[in-house]
Amino acid sequence: MNVTTLSRRNFLIGTAATAGGFSLGFHVPFPANAQDAASDVMPEINAWVEIHPDDTVVIRIVRSEMGQGTLTGLAQLVAEELECDWSKVTTVYPTPGESLRRDRVWGSFSTSGSRGIRGSHEYVRQGGATAREMLIAAAASVWNVPASECSAANSIITHGASGRTERYGAVATLAAQMPPPGNIVLKDPKDWKIAGKSLPRLDTADKLTGKQIYGIDLMLPEMLNAAVKECPVFGGKLKSFDAAAVSAMPGVRKVVQIDEATVSVVADTWWQAQSALNTLPVVWDDGPNIAVTSASIAEMLAEGLDATDAFAGTVIGDAQAALEGAADVVTATYSYPYQAHATMEPMNATARYSQDKCEVWVPTQNGEASLVETAKASGLPIEQCEVYKLHLGGGFGRRGSREDYVRQAVILAKEYPGTPVKVIWSREEDMLHGAYHPTTQCRLRAALDAEGNITAFHMRLSGQSILSSLRPEVVGERGHDPVVFQGLNDGGSDGAFGYTVANLSIDHAMRNPPVPPGFWRGVNLNQNAIYVECFMDELAHAAGMDPLHFRRKLMANHPKHLAVLEAVAERIGWETPAPSGVYRGLAQIMGFASYVAAAAEISIVDGQLKIHRIVAATDPGHIVNPAQAERQVEGSFVYGLSACLYGECTISGGRVEQENFDTYEVMRMEQMPEVEAIIMPSGGFWGGVGEPTIAVAGPAVLNAIFAATGRRIRQLPLKNSNLA
Repeated sequence: MNVTTLSRRNFLIGTAATAGGFSLGFHVPFPANAQDAASDVMPEINAWVEIHPDDTVVIRIVRSEMGQGTLTGLAQLVAEELECDWSKVTTVYPTPGESLRRDRVWGSFSTSGSRGIRGSHEYVRQGGATAREMLIAAAASVWNVPASECSAANSIITHGASGRTERYGAVATLAAQMPPPGNIVLKDPKDWKIAGKSLPRLDTADKLTGKQIYGIDLMLPEMLNAAVKECPVFGGKLKSFDAAAVSAMPGVRKVVQIDEATVSVVADTWWQAQSALNTLPVVWDDGPNIAVTSASIAEMLAEGLDATDAFAGTVIGDAQAALEGAADVVTATYSYPYQAHATMEPMNATARYSQDKCEVWVPTQNGEASLVETAKASGLPIEQCEVYKLHLGGGFGRRGSREDYVRQAVILAKEYPGTPVKVIWSREEDMLHGAYHPTTQCRLRAALDAEGNITAFHMRLSGQSILSSLRPEVVGERGHDPVVFQGLNDGGSDGAFGYTVANLSIDHAMRNPPVPPGFWRGVNLNQNAIYVECFMDELAHAAGMDPLHFRRKLMANHPKHLAVLEAVAERIGWETPAPSGVYRGLAQIMGFASYVAAAAEISIVDGQLKIHRIVAATDPGHIVNPAQAERQVEGSFVYGLSACLYGECTISGGRVEQENFDTYEVMRMEQMPEVEAIIMPSGGFWGGVGEPTIAVAGPAVLNAIFAATGRRIRQLPLKNSNLA
């Protein structure tokens, strides 16, 4: 493999190059030459496991930890097959550069689309099982007995016939010399002892004590700090700046133009850099998008609702003909705004450059993409670059698909060879230059017969395509972005439409305003669930039926969809009267290969919404850590409800108007309802947990609001609607 000439596109083939719903294949990471590669640690059993003489087990994890618990879950899977002592397990991040030097032995470094576990469970388990068999083979060779007569448990190898035992740490060096077994049989999940259990997270203690280092915390000797400012108007450029006006300010080292739209101040401390940047006289060329507003974007999307250039994603029967011949047609139009990621930790990266090496320390969701960007920005061959991944203070997709913060750090480090330079974005810069959840509109039409059955259903989506910006070669001339149809597909393992309709048509008119779109936690499943589930409620009421009973009729062929819906309905007491003044709403969908549903209880007093309780059910097939899955589901409703109630980025003069949390609100603790998570894995498949239930938060609450008021809220966020 010639890594010197490896192109960015070819390197990303085989990885989940974009976050949130689209990936290409990868090979199982056990190349024949893996044992011949150099290792910085010893004794390495294989790429996934190193065991020290004191029996400490170090498991290598390549997926990123950003609060979701993937690090612990993957370690559980490896440890389960390894048959090691969980109390002696710790973890480490290998680097993408090392992976490349070892023929991508660890596979994809991308952590996105709720794939951290579901996208790598099989080969990490194989890694643990392979190491176990090599350890057994080592002990058997010492005892001069067949390996088949030996077994392993809790980091101890036992010879069944003689009763002899040996610790993993005592044979680890010899085990590393054993050939990997040719055939690996993984455990049946019903036999799991470590995986499938609610074990404490491995990273909690360091977070509680402050030992855990995030990118924004990193300190290196002689490090300089930088603040950046890009033209706030999308597509605008940097016209001029007066460096002399700030050159004498405390700590200031240099004012640097990073690219055609961005200027930076480098100083001894970040606050000195940011203070000087705030003072720096700058003249911007606002460019062609200065007239773009939320209103003009809404007009563009509204045109798409009637356009003929739509791509048909799902087609069953002839919905158009059935609608034209129907006597009773229900129509509704919904819209969803731009959303910011608003991670707790703003974008940052630290780089150190020399003529023969460039290193970057960064909280990233995709270490491989960060490595590619490092090589590109430094101008060095990729084998002379390295990325050291740090824990993330929130990712939500922002740190997985755009590496602008890495590029900036490298460019600034080139100004100071041999000296580390850390770039930290201000909260305002982070809000103004995100990769936003795309805005969309949706028109839904359905025909009902005399018995209240749906005879035709048409759903027209109009709005931005994420892949048209990040992966235009996937979209192509046909204008087909498969991510747009999350939760709306005719079958498929990732997100199937959960209702049977004889005549069904779901299409998308691509309309791309100049606001950069990106993968935002839950991606397009978020608005698609609102559109479908709120409209299903509308149809139920138009048919004069209870919303649960109406859905049941359509879900006979979708038992897993129905199972989670029935679970939340039963738990919330749907078939019994709610307390006085309390109203209920339901929603369900499939996304990220999991089946999810929610039921909400709300009240409205003097126009003020109070969400009392939410019951959420998830069927992800298999669960690695039930307690962590419950926390993921509970936490997802903070995200989903914040978006429903408050989340909105508005555009004026070609730029985002919201610059901080005073105008981009999120839920407060006192507003958060009680959330009851029902984890009901049915087995046979692997689904995601971190993102799916975000999508059902909004529609469950919106449907409950209709039950309370008789009014349909079709434009989000709710803060713009009067509920009195």
